[in-house]
Amino acid sequence: MNIAALLEASAIEHGARPALTVHDRVHASYRQLAQRVGAMAASFRDHLGLHSGDRVAIAMSNRPEFYETLFALWHAGLTAVPVNAKLHSKEFSFILSDAQARVCIASPDLMDSIAPLLYHVEQLEFVISCDSPDYRALMDGEPAEMIEVAPADPAWLFYTSGTTGRPKGAILTHRNLLAMTLSYFADIDEPGPRDTIIHAAPMSHGSGLYGLPHFAKGANNVVPANPHFDPAEIWKLVQLHQGVSLFAAPTMVKRLVESPALAGTDTSNLKTIIYGGAPMYGADLEQAIERIGPRLVQIYGQGESPMTITALSRQHHAERAHPRYRERLASVGVARTGVEVRIFDEDGRPLPAGQVGELAVRGEVVMPGYWMNPQASRQALRGGWLFTGDIGKIDDDGFVTLMDRSKDVIISGGSNIYPREVEEVLLRQPEVRQVSVVGAPDPEWGEEVVALVVLAPGAAECAGQLDALCLKNIARFKRPKRYHFVDALPTNHYGKVLKTELRALLGVLEGEARAARAW
Repeated sequence: MNIAALLEASAIEHGARPALTVHDRVHASYRQLAQRVGAMAASFRDHLGLHSGDRVAIAMSNRPEFYETLFALWHAGLTAVPVNAKLHSKEFSFILSDAQARVCIASPDLMDSIAPLLYHVEQLEFVISCDSPDYRALMDGEPAEMIEVAPADPAWLFYTSGTTGRPKGAILTHRNLLAMTLSYFADIDEPGPRDTIIHAAPMSHGSGLYGLPHFAKGANNVVPANPHFDPAEIWKLVQLHQGVSLFAAPTMVKRLVESPALAGTDTSNLKTIIYGGAPMYGADLEQAIERIGPRLVQIYGQGESPMTITALSRQHHAERAHPRYRERLASVGVARTGVEVRIFDEDGRPLPAGQVGELAVRGEVVMPGYWMNPQASRQALRGGWLFTGDIGKIDDDGFVTLMDRSKDVIISGGSNIYPREVEEVLLRQPEVRQVSVVGAPDPEWGEEVVALVVLAPGAAECAGQLDALCLKNIARFKRPKRYHFVDALPTNHYGKVLKTELRALLGVLEGEARAARAW
């Protein structure tokens, strides 16, 4: 089944209902959206010359045109490549080149980064701004018939960085997206045609994926007017719309709960806040439950198993009398419907309950592999299981607790930052002999990026130069917030940096820095 059929069915049943809204202004009803999608699909094939399976990138900040484009691509039998709007132009270039995208539809705020790629990305033929006459012209003409696809055909290339810093495109098929949608209904919520999802988090990632079950049921997809996360606007939208759900990183939940706007908000329209993408501190979670009630659902997933591995339900959040309530709150919940989870040791042998090892998952929601990367696919997919790279344990009741991240990913504000990617940029500076990047706890963002740098003999500290180097090569949110210049990094006999000792060293350095500022 073509996943675009979800929209087509809702357009028949709920044609007059709002499908896309900006704040409180309806951008398109379901009938209007289906008309635009069909016309755009015809233009993609007839005017841009695209063929089934071709890749088209969507580089947009949150806006309703994201879904117009996404569903039109699927309707035309094409593969969508949504790209994080916060990336650096060099990162955009890599992803578009790797995906061999022939077209990129971009929001106007990204055109300065995307338009020049026409001269650098070999297969790229068109870059179209979604506020341009060229974009609007795509909607002229008669709608095309939906292209038939196989369930295993790629629908979405979800680019997620690996430990090498090179982004990998997880192939999400039409079957994967349908399995994710059905699992949402089974474990999270079942939206109705009068319900709403607010897209406060990036639509290129989790929030965009969770729009699908809402389109399937004729719900309203609302994009905030402010392009930046604004808790006051979110609480205003809760009062303006019915049956409100949203996906948010834990830092966003914390900001919502602590916002002064909450005090004067009628939260009766708030249905569900789904959080995930980073650890949620216990104190913050209990504060959220206290202030907004048991409306929280935690999910754990990866791009490779889109937003669908485990869930901690509303009921789990509400069961305060349970003897293991706090322990369960510290978990990521139980396996989702249709999903199996298991813990394996280093030799790939399954471990019993309570034992710590690498978490693996299998089910219809798991990707078939990475785009044009057989080596990475073989490493991740073994014996029918997706090995997540996360270390954890499963208790006798099936609750999964994550202990650590074997890939040393830093999660800041819900965004994944991979240390080696940053380290490789910093090592381009001639004065830098060795560097290691780690995450330091931050009360607002969860973690901050900090670099420990060993300079070449006689070199002077160069934090400003390193910062400028990062700004030229990677997204702003990935660059280190602080630099510590040290004589040596702790290593084992093989020269591998010992991250545990490094974090201990960082704690000492940060403490000394705070003391110096206080003095």
